[in-house]
This record gives sequence, C-alpha cells and structure tokens, in this order.
Amino acid sequence: MKKIYDVAVVGAGVFGAWTAYSLRRLGYSVLLLDAYGPGHTRSSSGDESRLIRIGYGPDELYSRWALRSMKLWKQFFRTTSETLFHRTGILWLAKREDHYIRESHRILRQLRVPVEQLSRKQIQRRFPQFSLADVNLGLFEPESGVLVARRAVQAVVREAQRDGVRFLSGLVLPPEGRGKLDSLETAAGEKVAARGFVFACGSWLPQVFPQLLGRRIFPTRQVVFYFAPPAGAPMFSPPAMPAWLHHEDEVYGVPDLESRGVKFASDKHGHTFDPETGARTVAPSELRDMQRYVRRRFPSLKEATLTETRVCQYENTSNGDFLIDRHPAFANVWLVGGGSGHGFKHGPAVGEYVARLLARGGPVEPRFFLASKGTQKKRSVH
Repeated sequence: MKKIYDVAVVGAGVFGAWTAYSLRRLGYSVLLLDAYGPGHTRSSSGDESRLIRIGYGPDELYSRWALRSMKLWKQFFRTTSETLFHRTGILWLAKREDHYIRESHRILRQLRVPVEQLSRKQIQRRFPQFSLADVNLGLFEPESGVLVARRAVQAVVREAQRDGVRFLSGLVLPPEGRGKLDSLETAAGEKVAARGFVFACGSWLPQVFPQLLGRRIFPTRQVVFYFAPPAGAPMFSPPAMPAWLHHEDEVYGVPDLESRGVKFASDKHGHTFDPETGARTVAPSELRDMQRYVRRRFPSLKEATLTETRVCQYENTSNGDFLIDRHPAFANVWLVGGGSGHGFKHGPAVGEYVARLLARGGPVEPRFFLASKGTQKKRSVH
C-alpha cells in the first residue's frame, strides 16, 4: 500500500526546509519535495549569504520573529556543529534620525537587544572603510550578522532527513479541484498522498497557483556583486568590517566572508522576473551603476576586481508582509511564502509557526492573510 504522509511540503527553500524540520520534530511523517534540490542556485535561498538583523523600524512583529529565529538558528548550528553564522554586527547608516531609525532603536532597547547609536565621527573612527559624506548617524547591532544561506538550507534539510523526513526531487503539477486535496502528482507521474499539504515554493507560487496568486506575488529581478578586497587588507573582513544597510540608498553589503569578496546588492525592487526562464546574466549598465556606488561609499575599493555576479529574485507581496494562510479552495492546503527580500532570516520562526498551526490550529496573524495581499506593490516592510 502506498504511504500516506501526514504532511507533504512543496519547496525546499528556507521556509519549506524549516517547516518540514519543525513538523518532524513534532512527530509528523513528512515528505519534502523540490524540483531542483535544497537551496538550489535559482531559488531565493540560494546565494552565499543573507543578513540576520533584529531592527525593523516600527514593525515589532518582525523584530520579535527575527529574535526568535536568531535563537533557533544558533541552537541548530550548535546541535549540528555547523559554522554557518558569522557575528559580523549589522550597521545601519542614515542621513538623519527618522521614524524608522527612531523606532528601530526604541524596539531594540525594549526587546533588550544590544544596540548602539553612533554619530558620524564614531562611525568613521570605528569603521574607516566607509565614506560618510551623506551619513550623520548609525545604529549598530553588535550581536547580529550573516547566515551562510545556501549551505544553511542544505544543512536543515540534511538534519530533517536524519530525523526521518523523506526528500523527493520532482516537479509538482498544479493541484486541481476543491474541498480536500488527497494527493499531488509530479511531472514524472509519481503520486504523493498526504493528509495535509504546505506549498512553500517561493517565486514559483504564482506558477503553481496562477489564478489565485498570479497577481498577488511579484517576483523581481535582483542583482548581486562580489568585489575582491585589496591584497592584505583585513579591514574588509570581520571583525573590522560589519555587514551594513543604507535605508535611503536601498543598498546593503556583506564583508569579505570565507574569502568570497565584499558583497554589494541593491534592495530596490528590480524588474518583473520569471524564476524558471529569466536571464541570469548581469547587464553592463547594472555593473556600472554598482561600481559608481562602490567608488562613492568605499573609496579604497575603487579599483577592486569584480569576482562574481548573481541574479536572484525577491518574491514580493504587495507590502512585504509574509503570506501564511489556507488555500481558499482546499481545507488541508497551506500557502507559505512572500519572503519579500527579508524573509530568509525568519525561516526558523516561520517553520515553527506553520508547524504549530497544523498541529494545534488557532488563528492566523491577520497580516499574513491571503485576503490582505493586494495587486499593487506598496512596500512598507523593510
């Protein structure tokens, strides 16, 4: 007789991996499926690094979730003896104190998260790599840092498999019908039976559910650059250099970790992007724009060699809130996604939350409702 799993999780990115892992730890039999493998190169979880910071302006919900996730990531790495978190610190740069910076500082202090408010002189003294002509203050989270993204997702999936989760590589066909979903079929013709289903397939969600999510999830093209620091220049590696964000410039960066180079990326939403067929070659104009930025913000990197580029994607909702809700046509199907460029760090909290909903029921946070997702982009969560 074919096995019927308690839950089948579709998508082995950070949300799906942690959901499968968390469900298994609650005793559920779990099948985890992905078309291309855990943390694969086209996924939003597939790059080398992702920031984990606690500050979210006035969004206390996400600050609390980031704090919970930080604890769970560290516990996981201790358990598995993986070294996939770098405590680089996170430096926020700002032209002036505004509502976002002020509320970040207030909530971090309220949550007892270590944080320092720095003047321009203090930033320059501590981090002389930065050119601060248009920066007048900063917030520094000394306990935050960088997750080694792709390898971290793969580690979660490995540990889930050791605990008894079955992993299946296969492209899932869109489900049809209404009421209760009994099984899924892969493109290879294999049927998967389960009592419950979680679709956590990131930027592929609109392709699996085009009528429902085709105008509510917006994958966008995002470009990433790595520049080699000068030879014998430890000032671009931690602890000398933190990871950093400039809210007004919509640019963030990661210091030279594991000798990969200094990472620069734009947080500005790019063009609409198809994760399956979209071109993943950086355009010359995109490189020139980033080189101009590097020369302005880091003068000592003005001649730095470009060592690597990547094109990945954000999987945006209308305002940046996550999507965690039941499918309106299937009582036993959950939709989990909408990472919106800031979701990776929250993988453990999302997985724990979804597993708890499936195990115990209870209300869903209204901000995660499908009904709250609009068809026009108006980002308010950063």
